Amino acid sequence: MATPPTMEPLVETLDSHDALILVDVQNDFLPGGPLGVADSGAIVPILSEYVRRFHERGLPIFLTRDWHPRNHCSFQQQGGPWPLHCLAGSQGALPPDQFPVPAPAVIIYKGIDPDQDAYSGFQGTALHRHLQALDVRRLFIGGLATDYCVLNTVKDALSLGYAVRLLTDAIKAVDVRPDDGERAEQEMIRLGAVPIRLEDLTR
Repeated sequence: MATPPTMEPLVETLDSHDALILVDVQNDFLPGGPLGVADSGAIVPILSEYVRRFHERGLPIFLTRDWHPRNHCSFQQQGGPWPLHCLAGSQGALPPDQFPVPAPAVIIYKGIDPDQDAYSGFQGTALHRHLQALDVRRLFIGGLATDYCVLNTVKDALSLGYAVRLLTDAIKAVDVRPDDGERAEQEMIRLGAVPIRLEDLTR
C-alpha cells in the first residue's frame, strides 16, 4: 500500500525583493501606555529577531509610527475613540529601549494630519514609493495592533499588489470587542496574506 503524502511545513527563504514592515512598535501601545495592548511586550523580542535577520541580509526594514499632533481627530478630546497617544516627539511615540532600530531602517510617520485618521502605514505616507524604488515585491508585516493598524496596512499592501507574509507570532490585538484580533487575522488571510512564524524562515 502506498504511503500517503505528508504535508511539508511552509519554509520561507528571504530574497532581494523582500522587505520587513513593523507597525507601530511604540511605548504608548505597550503595557503601561495609555493605549497599551495586552501582552504586547511578549512580541518585542520576536520583532527584534525579525529585524536582526533582515538586517543581516541587507534587506529593507520599515517602521511605521503614529506621530499625532495634540489636536488629532482620533483623540477623545476631539470626539474620537482613543485617549491621547503617540504625540509627535514624545517618549510614548518612541520604540521601547529593548527594541533597538538599525541605522538603515526607514521610519514612516503617519497620522500627522490633525483632521485625518491613518491606521494604514500607506495612508498619506511615502511608503509605497520607497518600496517601488527598491523593487520590493513581498512584504513581511507584524507589529501593533492586529485589528487596526496591522489589518489596514496589510489590506493596503495587498490592494497595491504586494505579496504579504503575516507574522502571526509578532502581532497582538486591542480586542475592543472580544475576538476582534482573531477576526482581523482571518480577514487578512482571506484576502491573500500568508501566515508565518519565525521558525518558518530559513536561517
